[in-house]
Amino acid sequence: MKLFIHRKDLRITDLPAFDYIRTLGDSSLHILILDPYLLRNGRHNEHSGVQFLRHAGRLREAYARENATLHIYYGEPAIVLRWLLEQHPTIDELIYHQDFTPYAIGRDRQIAQVAMDADVRVTALPDLTLISLASFHQMSGRSEGYKVFTPFYRKWLDYLQDFYHPPFTTSLKELSPIVGEISGDSAESFVVPMHLQEVMLEENHPISPEEVLEDFLDEKIVQYANNRDKYAIDATSGISRFLNVGAISVRTVYEKLMLHSDAVESWKRQLAWRDFYIYQAHMDPRFFRYEKEFDLSPLNEQYFRAWSEGKTGIPIIDAAMRELNETGCMPNRLRMVTAMFLTKNLLCPFTYGERYFRLKLMDYDNVLNRGGWLWCSSLGFDAAPYFRIMNPVTQSQTHDPSGAYLRRWLPELAHLSDKQIHLPQPNAIVDLKISRARAIEVYKNIV
Repeated sequence: MKLFIHRKDLRITDLPAFDYIRTLGDSSLHILILDPYLLRNGRHNEHSGVQFLRHAGRLREAYARENATLHIYYGEPAIVLRWLLEQHPTIDELIYHQDFTPYAIGRDRQIAQVAMDADVRVTALPDLTLISLASFHQMSGRSEGYKVFTPFYRKWLDYLQDFYHPPFTTSLKELSPIVGEISGDSAESFVVPMHLQEVMLEENHPISPEEVLEDFLDEKIVQYANNRDKYAIDATSGISRFLNVGAISVRTVYEKLMLHSDAVESWKRQLAWRDFYIYQAHMDPRFFRYEKEFDLSPLNEQYFRAWSEGKTGIPIIDAAMRELNETGCMPNRLRMVTAMFLTKNLLCPFTYGERYFRLKLMDYDNVLNRGGWLWCSSLGFDAAPYFRIMNPVTQSQTHDPSGAYLRRWLPELAHLSDKQIHLPQPNAIVDLKISRARAIEVYKNIV
């Protein structure tokens, strides 16, 4: 019998593991482990945790509709796995999809050891990226990874032209019997707590990821390149909140995108950036250690609370943080503006903002979130130069000239003119010109 563990792949279509299991022709047991470490500090009540738990509940329902069972447990993955292998000695192979964060690597090392101790084979399959990272690197002919996006993108396009793997096709119904009953001592130790079950049962996403994607491709993609930074209008796909928990695969997204001949290049680049950040996490040994590699002692968290609560006195910053705190959403343009404002104008270590977005972003992904923060703080591959500091007022005037977004999230400023509404308020915590000059001097000595 095969044991398959769901993680960041909360769907029942286009799964490499399903294709693999079908070729083996054996029965399988399918589980999802809710890891207390990843839900610590009340994360189950925050946008990122709620998003994952709701999709976990939807995944369980998807299995049930196919007359199959997904077993969901709560506990440390290695301990849960050891218990399952003891209860089911017929399990001879453990299967899961790869992940590249430090925690995931450590977790997978532990569960692989548990499996090997029980003489159980371990198979880890790629799923996160459009490209196979190993074969892409081999094709590139480089001794080290790409550090700049543009040449990476050119090679990425070449790779997809020659080696693109279409979506996997095996469905649940095509698999040999999926084990539905599990019993044994200590099973109650891994029961999902009621407060998590309640979140899993909530349903605030009646529209499927496929419908969201189709709506975007049918109605918005033609104007995406022109409108994507006009954050006052709903011009983006909204698919990242599904993609980053694996409710839809990147292959399915790409496949549907390529059926549209008009204006796909700009959005395709976004998929390439996603692969580029994951590629960095895989290829750059410093990706998760930059805060330890550089001396960030000149920075401090003095203004972090004001930033996180949207009380900086800079309208576009405060509006964006209000939207994030209330909805879990923030347009990509504003993620860059708010992150650069925190790290540069407010001289706060990027790790504070990174951790805050980890909780608040509905579409949170560890690698992608970190990649964005590294870019804004002038660290990592192809990062913004230390002297590049976005002016939040200019950004606001350029991308929302009428102030519609500001009036939506800062109604107390709605009475101001289109010109005045973008300007720093009398209570602004920093002067933009002075803080920019100070940031350049500080970061010049950091990077």
